[in-house]
Parts: sequence; C-alpha cells; structure tokens
Amino acid sequence: MAKGQTTVSDFAVAPRRNRASELTTTTKSDVAPTGTQSPEKQGQEPGLLGGEIDHPASRVIAPTEEARRERATTRALQREESRVRLRDLKRARDRESKHYVNCPLDYDTKKRLEKAALENDVKMTVIMKVAIDQYLRDNGY
Repeated sequence: MAKGQTTVSDFAVAPRRNRASELTTTTKSDVAPTGTQSPEKQGQEPGLLGGEIDHPASRVIAPTEEARRERATTRALQREESRVRLRDLKRARDRESKHYVNCPLDYDTKKRLEKAALENDVKMTVIMKVAIDQYLRDNGY
C-alpha cells in the first residue's frame, strides 16, 4: 500500500460503549467471577439495567458534602503553601540579586587578573568582588 492510498476506512474501529451500562457492570458485586449471576440475584437484575444507578456509583460521581469540604480545604492549604513559598523565593532572589559594576581596566591589569584567575582556578569576578570588599573594609566602609 502506498502512503497516499491509506484511508480511515482501512482500519477496524470498535463501536462505542454506553457509559451507564459500564458503571453498573463495574460497580456491581453480584456477578459471579465466571460471568453468570447467582440464582438469588437473577430477579433483581432487570431493575438495575432499566436505567437505575445504584448508590455506590452515584457516590463516585457526586461525593458527600463532607468529602467535598475536606478536598476544598486541602486544595486551599496547598495553594496557600505554594503562594508563601513563591513569595519567599522572590524575596530571597531580590536579596541576592546581582548589581553589576562596570569599570575600565588597562591592558596590564586585565592580563594580571586573567592570569590570577587561571592559576587559582577562580573566576575573575570573584577576585574583583573580594578585592573591592577588602578595600572597603580597610577604609572603614
């Protein structure tokens, strides 16, 4: 088959299942493992297939008020914790934000700085930061 000749009709598609019958068959415990019903439950089966949905299936769909309230409070607490953590992260980032200082260096000073950084395996910015800090401390700032 060539690529351009393949159509949707070439593939087998299973028919859709009814959602209501799926709920009743999966939530029912009165069906024997072999697929046959127990003799005492056979009289009750037609009423359930007629459109009734038993209570366990409806609880899955619509939880109790207490469960809804508990879930809502849990979600609210999680949102509040997330909000607080995000706020703290933003504050920490602001405290540690970088403030750049741009200064021109002559060629010899720049080469000495590069050599010191290379030999000591330290970044040039770290050396400059320590040097500025040392200067300010020595002069009482």
